[in-house]
Amino acid sequence: MTVAEELTPENPETPDETEEPIKQRKNGLYPGVSDELAENMKSGWADTELRDLEPIAQAAETAARRAALSARFPGERLVIPAGNLKTRSNDTEYAFRASVEYAYLTGNQTDDGVLVLEPEGDGHTATLYLLPRSDRENGEFWLNGMGELWVGRRHSLTEAGKLYGIPASDVRELADSLREATGPVRVVRGYDAGIEAALTDKVTAERDEELRVFLSEARLVKDEFEIGELQKAVDSTVRGFEDVVKVLDKAEATSERYIEGTFFLRARVEGNDVGYGSICAAGPHACTLHWVRNDGPVRSGDLLLLDAGVETHTYYTADVTRTLPINGRYSELQKKIYDAVYDSQEAGIAAVQPGAKFRDFHDASQRVLAERLVEWGLVEGPVARVLELGLQRRWTLHGTGHMLGMDVHDCAAARVDAYVDGTLEPGMVLTVEPGLYFQADDLTVPEEYRGIGVRIEDDILVTADGNRNLSAGLPRRSDEVEEWMAALKG
Repeated sequence: MTVAEELTPENPETPDETEEPIKQRKNGLYPGVSDELAENMKSGWADTELRDLEPIAQAAETAARRAALSARFPGERLVIPAGNLKTRSNDTEYAFRASVEYAYLTGNQTDDGVLVLEPEGDGHTATLYLLPRSDRENGEFWLNGMGELWVGRRHSLTEAGKLYGIPASDVRELADSLREATGPVRVVRGYDAGIEAALTDKVTAERDEELRVFLSEARLVKDEFEIGELQKAVDSTVRGFEDVVKVLDKAEATSERYIEGTFFLRARVEGNDVGYGSICAAGPHACTLHWVRNDGPVRSGDLLLLDAGVETHTYYTADVTRTLPINGRYSELQKKIYDAVYDSQEAGIAAVQPGAKFRDFHDASQRVLAERLVEWGLVEGPVARVLELGLQRRWTLHGTGHMLGMDVHDCAAARVDAYVDGTLEPGMVLTVEPGLYFQADDLTVPEEYRGIGVRIEDDILVTADGNRNLSAGLPRRSDEVEEWMAALKG
């Protein structure tokens, strides 16, 4: 990686005496910038302003979301930051991902951005605060490590206004403006320490939490744009699973990392990234719910639990799991356990209906798993007792699903009575993902069970008359999985 060398001209000419000079790297190879070079770099550049921009695809939806936010908090200034870059090590940063609240309301994904809704009359006036184009007069664009010649061109404020349908201003002026602000203010915390510091005497944790909760609950019901993006994410994920099946022989020759890398390629080619760390758990690693080290062996005769999802360029992620026989055929015991999880998932999906309680699909799935555990003699019945005491959890461990959207565990800040204790509505998207996990060191089960873990997960849209499985493109039934794998390897 070439490293930017932040230099200060010998006699820098800055348009603003208060502007911080561009710092020179301690061990940079150039000692400085001559006046002649500094002057040369100011001129001879073409006009690159983009003048024929159209609004982003979701501009109408983001405007409607801002209108709902405005109606909820009349007369209050609302501040929603995108967040800042985070250092990975020394002078390298983690890949930036804007806060979900900010991206949901604007469609913009750039670091340091801030959406501000100023109260005006019966509503609000929205302004998008962003970094403008790099300054060509003071040399920032080529001397600063975050200048455009190092990290790429930014949109001008005029361009941003056209794209997002929100007037844009220079974010470097925002903190001072907020310090002078009067009247009630709320901010989404945890993303931009500088913005929070500017508001420290104007906000309260309780009021800010109300803003965060509202924005979380606003995402419970997806609009048509969001449903379309989730379907795109799932469709790419299906192709990613197909990619993995085709290279299982190479994974056997290497490790779970080959599976992780194969799926990641699909995610980066067709989307923004993976929506979460891919779980590529072979053999007994399938019993570790969030196995993301992915450094273990892949062996014929074992199962592969692959839990992965592509994230679209607009941040919507799939979340799909299949448990696959690495050699293409389930053993008798693997099939027995797999089919029990499949039956459990079938019961759960059937319970996803508008007007049903959110918990209903979980209860339906858990009942099937408890019945099988009693039937196999692994836990003493009756089933009602097992469920009442939660005894099945030794081998099921987790809940049976969660909301899905811009976060893999979406809407997490919503009130309990609006989410877990709430009622399903058309437009909600959730996962149904029962599992059975028999740990390798579990002496309460027969030896042949130990080290087998199975999970099946699909992304389910609640519709007006029932539900739709967005991930139905991947087979689920054990015989269909075997036929699908054989065809892909064929």
